[in-house]
Amino acid sequence: MTATPLPAVVIDTAPSPDASVIWLHGLGDTGHGWSQAVPELALPPTLAVRFLFPHAPSMPVTINQGYVMPAWYDLRAADVNARADLAGVRASRERIETLIAAERARGVSASRIVLAGFSQGGVIALYAGVRHAERLAGIVGLSTYVVDPASLATEASAANRDVPIFMAHGTEDPVIRFEWAETSRRALEAAGWTVEWHSYRMEHGATQDEMRKAGAFIVRVLAAASSR
Repeated sequence: MTATPLPAVVIDTAPSPDASVIWLHGLGDTGHGWSQAVPELALPPTLAVRFLFPHAPSMPVTINQGYVMPAWYDLRAADVNARADLAGVRASRERIETLIAAERARGVSASRIVLAGFSQGGVIALYAGVRHAERLAGIVGLSTYVVDPASLATEASAANRDVPIFMAHGTEDPVIRFEWAETSRRALEAAGWTVEWHSYRMEHGATQDEMRKAGAFIVRVLAAASSR
């Protein structure tokens, strides 16, 4: 496991946060990009949450002619079945485990941690979230898909077999095709997860309504964690 957590933009919505949202950006972006979206979630002012927007390490990306950019893993092909570098996905999962461990060391219960991500970051949020050993509050995946779905049955942790999942996707997305996301949702549901699913007439991005619904999901899963 990575010795030190990745650098990140940190935003506390109130003093003394007792919950954390670890939000992973997409390919070529940094944590600064999605950190600006916190107000769009419309969280209640009484909810004290620490948002962490980590910066992915830079690496050559095959699908972009080897250009070096922030990436959670290499992309090798446009086809979904040959797209992701699984060794890189697993390495990024370890980085996220380190971030979770750091939040745990700061006194935040795993059950009050949400993993979230957009596009490539959503791939890692879903991959790491269902495999994390302790129960998490929930997982948010925007404009993303499930990598290596065949391993869900054997690799998902018992603690997160029924963790709530939020997914949203654009029907006109040319980067991560809508059918890839739909197939991923069906794979998760077939394996036993309940997925809150939203589709929007848009390309590869996010809408205000989507962000408000993601915010409402975060509020609900953190409230449910408090009642357990």
